[in-house]
Amino acid sequence: MPEKPQIINAIENGAFDGALRTLYGNKNGVTKKQKIRYLSVIDNFGKHFPEHGDVDMFSAPGRTEVGGNHTDHNGGRVLAAAIDLDALAAAAKNGGDTVRVYSEGYPPVSVDLNRLTPDESERYTSAALVRGVCARMKELGHSIGGFDAYMASDVLKGSGLSSSAAYEVLIATILNHLFNGGDIDTIHIAQIAQYAENRFFGKPCGLMDMTTCAAGGFVTIDFKDFENPVVDKVDFDFLNSGYAMVIVETGGDHAGLNDDYAAIENEMKSVARYLSGRVLREFSPAAVINNIAGLRDVTGDRAILRALHFYADDARVEGQVRALKTGDFHKFMELVIESGHSSWTLCQNCYLSRSPRVQGVTLALAASERVLGGKGAWRVHGGGFAGTIQAFVSENMLGAYTAAMKTVFGANTCYELIVRPYGAIKLDII
Repeated sequence: MPEKPQIINAIENGAFDGALRTLYGNKNGVTKKQKIRYLSVIDNFGKHFPEHGDVDMFSAPGRTEVGGNHTDHNGGRVLAAAIDLDALAAAAKNGGDTVRVYSEGYPPVSVDLNRLTPDESERYTSAALVRGVCARMKELGHSIGGFDAYMASDVLKGSGLSSSAAYEVLIATILNHLFNGGDIDTIHIAQIAQYAENRFFGKPCGLMDMTTCAAGGFVTIDFKDFENPVVDKVDFDFLNSGYAMVIVETGGDHAGLNDDYAAIENEMKSVARYLSGRVLREFSPAAVINNIAGLRDVTGDRAILRALHFYADDARVEGQVRALKTGDFHKFMELVIESGHSSWTLCQNCYLSRSPRVQGVTLALAASERVLGGKGAWRVHGGGFAGTIQAFVSENMLGAYTAAMKTVFGANTCYELIVRPYGAIKLDII
């Protein structure tokens, strides 16, 4: 484990600049900004844990869903990408049986490794994620131990960019390298993180977020076998495509929406149960269509519509991957728009039916269609109901598009992202 002065010197003298450009891009000022951020994390680690002379640094990216909206939990396919916004940590073993984490802007977390059962009072907190990751790693026979960490994250909370997944994957990555020699593979890191979020944090979610944060780059994931999802890297040079990926924050909060997200999964699965199965992937679209009359009485119409969305978006992922691999970005964008309309009309996760006056996501989609018609693509991003949309905008339209969105939603609502080629990693700064 390197000493803090060595790491600080390498960052200040530019020895790590190449890696920073790979992780965060080449825009003016980005490398300087990240160097200041890294040095701040090391400095704050020292302030909170002055007993440590040595330290390692770790990073886990946020992710953006690109295709397959609400398909993962029913055994479907998704297309996603790691992004340049990340959770960054300095960490070191403490020789004890307590994990202590200070996260910038949040209360400190302390987890006793001798008490690794779900704690109802920690539900929806960072402590639950830490405790859940440690519990699952121990259950699976991996080594765990006490460590101290200071974290700073620029993954936008509530943005659909998976701030919680980045956090829990980062915790698992720290444990992997400090106590397991880095031998736990990407898929198992993701599954450990998902377990923590499902069982301890209390959020029903699929495996897409954690897998993308752990793997990095453009990835397509097939969840037909939940225990062994197939992850395939998609080689596409987005930086030279002539388009920007923009996330638009429309307002609203994901807090209190867990039941709404769970309803999408459960309603899809209710259709599968009617067909004597577990998830929709076990059946063809024809099986649903041929049973609509009976399904209406048992599952309700919305469940059927959501099932039809599942099949359409699952198939679109294959088309999107094929378009990217062959360099046909315009076909890719056509499929993005189709996916967005399917989420809007069939999956029905663009606004809450109980709150029809609040439709920020829907309004952003309508505005995007007006501004970008024929020159880009737009879709709901992530779980939906509140939060963000995703747009692909030609570089010559970027200024006009972001200006239009800021007029509606405010000054600090548009974020241009790059696709990061690396997932969760231990940073070899020296």
